[in-house]
Amino acid sequence: MDYITVIIQAIVQGLTEFLPVSSSGHLSVIQHLTGVDGEAALILSISLHLGTLLAVFVAFRKTIWGMIKEFFLTIGDIFTGKFSWKRMNSDRRMMIMVIIATLLLVPCYLVKEFFTSRQGDGDIIFEGAAFLFTALILFLSDRCSGEKIGKDMKITDALVVGAFQCVALFPGVSRSGSTTAAGLFCGLSKETAVTFAFILGIPAILGGSVLELGDVIHSDIEVDWLMLGVGFVIAAAVGFLAIKLVSWLLKKNRFKIFGVYTAVLGIACIAAGVYELVTGTYIRDMIM
Repeated sequence: MDYITVIIQAIVQGLTEFLPVSSSGHLSVIQHLTGVDGEAALILSISLHLGTLLAVFVAFRKTIWGMIKEFFLTIGDIFTGKFSWKRMNSDRRMMIMVIIATLLLVPCYLVKEFFTSRQGDGDIIFEGAAFLFTALILFLSDRCSGEKIGKDMKITDALVVGAFQCVALFPGVSRSGSTTAAGLFCGLSKETAVTFAFILGIPAILGGSVLELGDVIHSDIEVDWLMLGVGFVIAAAVGFLAIKLVSWLLKKNRFKIFGVYTAVLGIACIAAGVYELVTGTYIRDMIM
């Protein structure tokens, strides 16, 4: 890897982690085209994901801080017998819903290779099909919106959003797009759907990074910490801007623009993948 490759992947990660277009799918395509794979790609991926994690904390710091405080207050209320499901405020209910939705990921991580094996498997046809799936749910959710806010969320809402997040483990299926769309399907307001979707990504991103770190911690690969630091900072900065952009576009009813983009990208990936299979020539060999 070189700095240009790292900067490109950091920008792609920062944008696509939050824009509903799939960060894993884009990174898989970029790595396919640049030939970056193996442990080097995995270490870089961890650094970039942690950068986008920082962006979430900064963008939603007030809500996250409120949820953290409610977590400890909830524990105290449970032990003192003061806990009431009906009288929960917005931060407490959203905190509980995040926990419920996240629990659905646990069994999926036990078989994570079933999902991640598609990334770096030598072709991008699967990613193309996954991009088309993302486009479909974005188009369907474009006309969906309700009035539910955090304090109105139900367990069924958390389960539906959590199930969509599990599907998003496949490269090419957007996590932010899937979970935001699921929230809209459940009748959440646009602001609540975006907030819940992005905060829900915190344990998912952190858990995935920890698991990936375990895969490379015993490797003997040389790490360029400065290069990783550059990628981390760029991914965090771009990610923060992407969060603001998604929120604005959703409020302006322009969410379907991402559906158009992922549909076009999906068709292009499938076409490129078929071409590579038929000709036996990688696209990257033609452009690099």
